[in-house]
Amino acid sequence: QVQLVESGGGWVQPGGSLRLSCAASGSIFGISTMGWYRQAPGKQRDVVATITSGGSTSYAASVKGRFTISRDNAKSIVYLQMLSLKPEDTAVYYCHFQRIFAPGEYWGQGTQVTVSS
Repeated sequence: QVQLVESGGGWVQPGGSLRLSCAASGSIFGISTMGWYRQAPGKQRDVVATITSGGSTSYAASVKGRFTISRDNAKSIVYLQMLSLKPEDTAVYYCHFQRIFAPGEYWGQGTQVTVSS
């Protein structure tokens, strides 16, 4: 069992920034990919960014160059630094944990990010 606790969401004006944090606990051993997904009202849940245990990252085209995902394996925390936020970034953001070479997939509770003037 893995617990994912998110923090850092909130309201920000267009052009502003936020940093989301996801603290993982429990059976977090082994190789894993962690990521951030988001779901806007009336939309499906889409991947925003992912990062492997080794630090390899990938990003959705809509956030590339503005968002940065990072991972502190010692502290079991994943971050999402969001810069130059746009109203279309407004969504519930979810932390995700996927164990590699073994079963195990977990989701955080979600945190609301609202970008408006």
